[in-house]
Amino acid sequence: MTPTAEPAQGNHRATYREVLAEPRFRLLFSTRTVAITADALRITTFSVLVFSATASALLSAVAFGIGFIPQLFGSLLLGSLADRLPPRALITGGYALTCAAALLIALVRMPVAASLGVVALVSLATPVFHGASSRLVAQSLEGDAYVLGRSLNNIAGAGAQLFGLALGGAAVAALGPRRALAASAVLYLGCALAIRIRLPRLQPGEFGAAPGSAGSDSGAVRASLHGAGLLLRGRTVRRLMLAQWLPVAFVAGAEGLIVAYAGERHFAPGQYAVLMGCLPVGMLVGDLLVGRLLLPPTRERLVVPLIALAGLPLIGFAAEPGVGVSSCLLLLSGLGFAYALGLQRPFLDALPPDGQGQAFGLLGSGSMTLQGVGPVCLGAVAAGIGTSGAIALAGGAAALTAGWILTWHPPTSPVPVPNHSTGSENSTEQHACSPPAQ
Repeated sequence: MTPTAEPAQGNHRATYREVLAEPRFRLLFSTRTVAITADALRITTFSVLVFSATASALLSAVAFGIGFIPQLFGSLLLGSLADRLPPRALITGGYALTCAAALLIALVRMPVAASLGVVALVSLATPVFHGASSRLVAQSLEGDAYVLGRSLNNIAGAGAQLFGLALGGAAVAALGPRRALAASAVLYLGCALAIRIRLPRLQPGEFGAAPGSAGSDSGAVRASLHGAGLLLRGRTVRRLMLAQWLPVAFVAGAEGLIVAYAGERHFAPGQYAVLMGCLPVGMLVGDLLVGRLLLPPTRERLVVPLIALAGLPLIGFAAEPGVGVSSCLLLLSGLGFAYALGLQRPFLDALPPDGQGQAFGLLGSGSMTLQGVGPVCLGAVAAGIGTSGAIALAGGAAALTAGWILTWHPPTSPVPVPNHSTGSENSTEQHACSPPAQ
């Protein structure tokens, strides 16, 4: 993809139809949506399986989150593989590996610790597969089409997650947890076959990697750690990653307290589910409105106000509102999550051309890990100040993140990138399209 600096291109507003007309994106989008449904099905049924075997709420919660936290370590240790190996093999292998893990747990009666270990090991490799897929999307879509592609993934991902959770409950009731796990394995297998059959075999040079990177003599772990260090030392990339991580982590921490808040306020049974659904509904509406109706420069100017919108309504929980007001506050907070769309082009443009896969893997794994850590930390805070105070504190922290972004200076040169064939470091040119100001 060649750099573009024409104002007309920077102001061009793409359409969802244009994005879905790209065959490679359409394949990756559809398989990812099915895989997210399978993820939700697998996570919920595995949690039920562990609880039925142990009667331990703690172990059931660990089973629910065991696939999240290890991802950051996997990205740090293996992330460079997303740029060093052909994407078809990586993405197909990722779906096949997850399929095999689900089948193993479903068919083999192993100790709970062993089954948890299987899920954790698979999650270590997850950032590599996701990084390769995200890199391929970035190479397939240009300009605003890339931003709308991310928007479509967000919308479909939220819908697929809700559908998968509902499917998980129905599947466990109808089939039992082990057969439900096997059903998730079938979905993963379908994704693996679709990628293997329909995605062309691309060599590293064909999807933008450095020509010598795939065959580099440097070890994957060493290259991954070195590449992650370069990315995080670059101020522009580091800031853009933190801007995408922190608000999500704070709001996810608040979301993790909703059930406890509903219990403390003695809401009617089942009303916590209404509250839990308000945040993703707001996210869906916000992504759709901001992604489809606003021009690219407008989205990027609204990053700070939208982050503030994600946090400020949560401060209202300090007043301990009832179900109606709480639902409105959570809906407003969800609308603010559309801020991420204004960060997509600047983030892509700041990345080194031969380190995009690792950067996307690090971005996703860091977000998942912090979403797992956030509820734990805020749960500890809630033990001291109450759930309403902890939720308000999370909202205030998200709003402070918006204030921090206001202090940024215009980005300087992109992060330096290692040349895997020579071991030297080179600065990169601006990539893809020019950002007005992830």
